[in-house]
Amino acid sequence: MGTFLAITRRELAAYFATPVAYVFIIIFLVMLGALTFSVGNFFERGQADLTPFFTFHPWLYLLLIPAITMRLWAEERRTGTIELLLTLPVAMWQAVLGKFLAAWAFTAIALALTFPFVVIVNILGTPDNGVIVAGYAGSLLLAGCYLAVGAALSALTRNQVIAFVVATAACFAFTVFGSPVVAGFIADAVPSGVLEAMRRISLIGRFDSITRGVIALRDIVFFASFIAFWLYANAVIVELRKAG
Repeated sequence: MGTFLAITRRELAAYFATPVAYVFIIIFLVMLGALTFSVGNFFERGQADLTPFFTFHPWLYLLLIPAITMRLWAEERRTGTIELLLTLPVAMWQAVLGKFLAAWAFTAIALALTFPFVVIVNILGTPDNGVIVAGYAGSLLLAGCYLAVGAALSALTRNQVIAFVVATAACFAFTVFGSPVVAGFIADAVPSGVLEAMRRISLIGRFDSITRGVIALRDIVFFASFIAFWLYANAVIVELRKAG
């Protein structure tokens, strides 16, 4: 456990060792504020809730989460430090989980800095703060899913740009799989069973359900299983790369 926590602390500190972390947080907060108040018509709606605020989280994560994960393993492979890391008395699960939790903790910090939105909506009215808490939990789970995908795909390449592009495309696919627009577009090209499978693994529908305050056990299990699967894939990819 000490080794695992040491890796997590090392990776989390690495984010703040460069200006990249601060740039990420500033961009996230500014873009989220602009989208919530301008595009989401936060004040014009006349409702004391954070629906417009949470609506844009998946789309911001699509651009910003891959920027966090692209360096997790790609940079280690490019610089050759992955060999050093894996020759230390560190279990594979410790390295994979430590890196993932550091990235998740960094994202949680950025998300926590959006607390002024909660203050504003409570000043303007009497919102259901239970629903707001559920929305934050759903946003953190969604971010965890994107991080797990991005971390696994980062292990496939030495190039951070390629890792970013591939992770963005993959996360976008998992986001829109359940969209009626996508389903209608490909309905004639794929069997109905495939469409149903795509709908079931879509992230956006489950996220929307949680942000409405409906926390179903099946959704929590889905998010946990999704993250676990991609973390396992991450470990397998790193092992194969090490063997190669």
